[in-house]
Amino acid sequence: MTLILPLPDEAATAALAARLAARARPGDALLLEGPLGAGKSSFCRAFLRAASGDPALEVPSPTFTLVQSYDLPVGPAFHFDLWRLDGPAGLDELGWEEARDGIVLVEWPDRLGALRPAEALTLALAPGPNETSRIATLTGWDGRLEGLAA
Repeated sequence: MTLILPLPDEAATAALAARLAARARPGDALLLEGPLGAGKSSFCRAFLRAASGDPALEVPSPTFTLVQSYDLPVGPAFHFDLWRLDGPAGLDELGWEEARDGIVLVEWPDRLGALRPAEALTLALAPGPNETSRIATLTGWDGRLEGLAA
């Protein structure tokens, strides 16, 4: 299933993140695609805050650490930013296999190569008609996206 959603502003992006966080469960992977500045990190921040139940949760970008972990009520979550990786070779050192038991959010998932989870939800963010708007294209999670646009 593919779902295309206009997101007129950051609040709409955060609301989508919260709706997806409510549906996420251990073993899920959310793969975030889009150009620099598309809002991938903002989406992850909103997702993790919603999933934790803490709107003030500190969610630093993992651009330099490559991965940040969080203890959520549903279990562990891991936010990967693979921008600085050339490919999947460095994922073992980052604890990729162990992280897959929890919820993983992956920015720049093209770096996963053959380790890209087939059952993942892919969220592609593209610039919208104005500076703060985005177009979200969601693919995957068959049967779990019904009613998401509401």
